[in-house]
Amino acid sequence: MGQYLALIVDDEPDIRELLDITLGRMGIETRAAENLAQAYALLAAGHAAGHLFHLCITDMRLPDGSGVELVEHIQRHHPNLPVAVITAHGNMELAISTLKAGAFDFVSKPLDLHVLRNLVTKALKLSAPAQDPSVKERRSRHVLLGDSAPMQAIRATIAKLARSQAPVYISGESGTGKELIARLIHDKGPRADAAFVPVNCGAIPEHLMESEFFGHKKGSFTGANSDKDGLFQAAHGGTLFLDEVADLPLHMQVKLLRVIQEKAVRPVGAQKEMPVDVRILSATHKNLAALVKEAAFREDLFYRINVIELHAPSLRDRAQDIPQLAEHVLQRLCKQAQAGPQSDPPPTLSADAIDMLARYPFPGNVRELENILERAITLCEGNTIQSTDLRLPQPPLMEPPAASGVTPTTGNGGASLSLDPYLGNIEKDTIMKALEQTHYNKTAAAKLLGITFRALRYRLKKLGVD
Repeated sequence: MGQYLALIVDDEPDIRELLDITLGRMGIETRAAENLAQAYALLAAGHAAGHLFHLCITDMRLPDGSGVELVEHIQRHHPNLPVAVITAHGNMELAISTLKAGAFDFVSKPLDLHVLRNLVTKALKLSAPAQDPSVKERRSRHVLLGDSAPMQAIRATIAKLARSQAPVYISGESGTGKELIARLIHDKGPRADAAFVPVNCGAIPEHLMESEFFGHKKGSFTGANSDKDGLFQAAHGGTLFLDEVADLPLHMQVKLLRVIQEKAVRPVGAQKEMPVDVRILSATHKNLAALVKEAAFREDLFYRINVIELHAPSLRDRAQDIPQLAEHVLQRLCKQAQAGPQSDPPPTLSADAIDMLARYPFPGNVRELENILERAITLCEGNTIQSTDLRLPQPPLMEPPAASGVTPTTGNGGASLSLDPYLGNIEKDTIMKALEQTHYNKTAAAKLLGITFRALRYRLKKLGVD
């Protein structure tokens, strides 16, 4: 693992010796302090001499203060130093307070050395950039676009949250990129080598939830023909992203709370719990705090998953990012639709189209922008998308979206949403007739339809016609 230096802060000699031996066997040199004063002195001396610590492990209760005070001091003066806090078993409130203060993670007494070693290994990854080229490639795959002030703030927050193991709750409207934010928190953190497992909580049938989340043993119920790992086991060592967590039924909320507190799951039909090392990130477009007041979401679970909240801004709050986002989406759609060595350049947006997009409130956010541009590609003639190709609701929507977050259903805009399947069938029938008349010559069919060959190709791709 290389040469590392750790600071141990605990007033119990036995704990200091245990930590010194455990870390020593991992190739980590240690310095020990009995209280806050000694810890502050060692940190200052190390900083002045250029011998920086790579990790700090501190007890919560110290003779002259608390571990939270040390975490806050390190956050102010040594922000790149990860801190792990030793807490009393079962005292989740204190553990959460350390995470809120900026601790990397916590470990409970009596110390489980396997858990401790895993924690130390992950913390040290923050001090040493990954050497595996495949890890670097994976980390560069996901990008959060936009240079607006809200997006700059989001990127800075993501970088900070990636250095912690605290549960993060990502709030925001549908289509704002909450899963992308969660992936970036995972990719930029010490768990990037392990799996990122996203799950839509509203998409799992209620009677299968326990098996899907925790796994099951062979014969535990009808149809259980073999042992099966659940989502927690699949995410072991990595991150579990609970999308639309508000859709979890109350009985599953109770079970999830226990898993988070005990860091262990019991598969359906199993007699014993098995430990899991998983970071929990969650998201929903619903107002969780309001659901707590309505007793539709457990308050204790809310405070466990909402240790740190990160709000994903709506697209209308960062309208200056729209041109950059649109260019990226057009390039991606063009690449997806084209096959073979020859490729056409992606279409561009005219000035009036960009202006119209900038004034549209986007109730569906980035996801809606993608749908609008995909439709515009199939409608535009030539290689420039005009404002008329966007088919936005008329007149241009200057008022904010409805309070429910749903686009009003009056006027052309609302009708076009409900007519999409119907119009899609008509479009497919028309294209198929043109292909039949031209003996499936796409160039001739496009000419017969009065559209470009590229537009026909986009339409065929969208309609799933080979």
